[in-house]
Amino acid sequence: MIERRAVLRGGFYETQARTMIERVPRAAGIAQRWAVSPYRGCAHACRGCGARAGHRRLGLDAGRDFDSRIVVKPNAVARLRAELGRWGGEAIAVGVTGDCYQQAEQTYRLMPGVVEALAGAGVPFTVYTKGPLVLRDAALLARTGAQVAVSIAFVDERIRRAVEPGAVGAQARLELVSALVEAGVACRVLMAPVLPLLSDAADQLSATVRRIASAGATAVEPVVLRLPSGTRQWYMSWLAGAHPHLVERYEELYDAAGLPSPGYERRITGQIAQLCRMYGMRSGPPEQVPRLPRFPQLSLV
Repeated sequence: MIERRAVLRGGFYETQARTMIERVPRAAGIAQRWAVSPYRGCAHACRGCGARAGHRRLGLDAGRDFDSRIVVKPNAVARLRAELGRWGGEAIAVGVTGDCYQQAEQTYRLMPGVVEALAGAGVPFTVYTKGPLVLRDAALLARTGAQVAVSIAFVDERIRRAVEPGAVGAQARLELVSALVEAGVACRVLMAPVLPLLSDAADQLSATVRRIASAGATAVEPVVLRLPSGTRQWYMSWLAGAHPHLVERYEELYDAAGLPSPGYERRITGQIAQLCRMYGMRSGPPEQVPRLPRFPQLSLV
């Protein structure tokens, strides 16, 4: 139970991290296999967030607790530096179990240290966020060559208010992309999650990609909604109340692991790829440029 081993301070649960570099669950849908997350839980309260099940392992629920009981790792930077000394240089995602630029970051300011540690070790990394606070570190991100992926799944505010109630609107995130690009940050858009039967219509996808292109992004990484354990129960409970006629169709579309039908996923990502070509953007996972680790392992021979 997190309450027995954490310190409650300012509404946040502080706990000392035993490890910082963790495997990315297959259900996350992103390209990287490894991630660093200073926070667990997320005040953006996105109903389809695939990280919800992690709160169950802390003795909390994957629903409202995930949205409101944010776990902070105050020793994140020190622990990360220690682990990077043995790291082989594989790409890392930042902010998978909770947005790394959510409200907690205003208090704890862990991200500058995380960015400097990763850059100093020569590790390629991508910061995933939908929080405008990332602009605070724009100069640092540009200087270190970090990639930033701003999450913009759709531009319909009615959908955003229903499924991302704690996050800023799409227009604010589009402006965030423009500001990051202007600051010299390598910025793309994570178009995730595309919501089956809610935000996947041709005109919805077209409007979203068009506005992403207008914001100055050079690439889009589309991910169709995943429904792993924890997320599935929370999302489907909402869907049953808000759109009961869609429940049966979702049950048919998703397998036991929470992955969408491969045919459906190919169709949606294919449509998005075609739209990206129309607007001169790349579609798909980021192009990873491997860097030599700053601290390579010594040869034994």
